[in-house]
Formats: sequence, structure tokens, C-alpha cells
Amino acid sequence: MSDSKEYVSRSDEMGSIHISEEVLAVIAAAAVLEVEGVSGLAANLGSDIAELLGKKNLAKGVRIKMEEEKVAVELSVLMTYGYTIPEIGHAIQDGVKSAVESMTGLEVSAVDVNVGGIIFPPKA
Repeated sequence: MSDSKEYVSRSDEMGSIHISEEVLAVIAAAAVLEVEGVSGLAANLGSDIAELLGKKNLAKGVRIKMEEEKVAVELSVLMTYGYTIPEIGHAIQDGVKSAVESMTGLEVSAVDVNVGGIIFPPKA
């Protein structure tokens, strides 16, 4: 997650709403885990360091970046063997975009999906 800005702020005639970037990451992570063919999120270096420093990162494998008034999401996922990577990637992009936009009202400019590994089913 980006450390340069901790909250996304939106103002209107009634006041301001502040949304933590970690909340955006958790929303994206939950949407990813609902996609069939995704085994989990892959840890990235940033979250491993955060855990070593005692900061708990609920959405490891998710990075949020604010670009003007838009959200860019970068994900590292573990996929289940036997699924088509481009199809699952598009499903992840659609699910994350829909979830973040519907829950926050923010526009998603990009959802970049990195496949960090393939999980094989256990041998019977």
C-alpha cells in the first residue's frame, strides 16, 4: 500500500468523507477472493516488511494508488491450477472495479493483476 497518502477524502455540501487506503485494499481483497479460480493473495515485499515492523496488513498482495480523483489497484494473486489465467484475470478486474466503485463512490482507473503463483490441488 502506498504510504504517501493514508486517506482518500471526498467533500460535498454536507461535509467530508475520509476513506482509509487500507479500507480500499480490504474491499479489493474481498472481491478477489470471491472469484472462482483464485486460491488467495500473494504476499508482496511491502506487506512482509510491514508485518515485521508490527503493522498488520489485512490485504497483503494489494496496493492502492490514488491518481487525482481515481483509484488504481495492483494485486498479486495465487491461482488454482486448471483455470485460464486471462479469463480469471478479467473476472478479478471486473469484480474489484465493481466492488470498490459501488462501496466507495470512487472511480477505479485501473486494476492490474499479477499472478504470483499457481496452487496445485493436494494429491488424494
